[in-house]
Amino acid sequence: MSSRKSRADRRVDLIEAARRAILRHGTQGVHLNHVAEEAGLTSGAVLYHYPDLGELLVEAHHAGMEQFYELRVKRLAGLSDPAEKLVVTIHSGLPVGPDDPGVRLLNELGGAAARNRVYAVLLTTLFDRQVAMYQSILDTGSALGVFTLAGDSLLISRNLVALEDAYGYRITARHPVIGPDQAAELILSYARTVTGNTLGAAG
Repeated sequence: MSSRKSRADRRVDLIEAARRAILRHGTQGVHLNHVAEEAGLTSGAVLYHYPDLGELLVEAHHAGMEQFYELRVKRLAGLSDPAEKLVVTIHSGLPVGPDDPGVRLLNELGGAAARNRVYAVLLTTLFDRQVAMYQSILDTGSALGVFTLAGDSLLISRNLVALEDAYGYRITARHPVIGPDQAAELILSYARTVTGNTLGAAG
């Protein structure tokens, strides 16, 4: 069996190398040689597979976005109680700590979105998919009588995702008193108010 990697496998490796390079140097600061160094290849070898570095960076961001979203979906597998689903979803949207690579990559994407239309589209798509995830949970909970929603489920869902984004950034920025647990509780406080459900709170 040949030990040579297929072209498809090499491109996957380069996407992963580009993600690491973005985390190390930032979306705006990453250069071809940075990706080559992370991949253990020459710059020419990278260009053979990706003649346009911009395309590779877009694919790296897209892969990171998909991984982040799919992990959230996976966390919900097998759960049926809307209240439990809501709590798990809130926790899954936050970084596990300031060095969480998935959320740090999304922060890089957000920082570049104002200057890059493709990045803006990627970020908007992710936001809307996450809103839809929350809205499905809220609507199901409302239909089952588990939640008594204080407003429109779409607006509540948008607020929940916006709170994730805001507190997630605070965590990666190493806020001294806002870590993953504190951020989750702050978001849950809002969620309890707008769903009329204790969401597992003591008492």
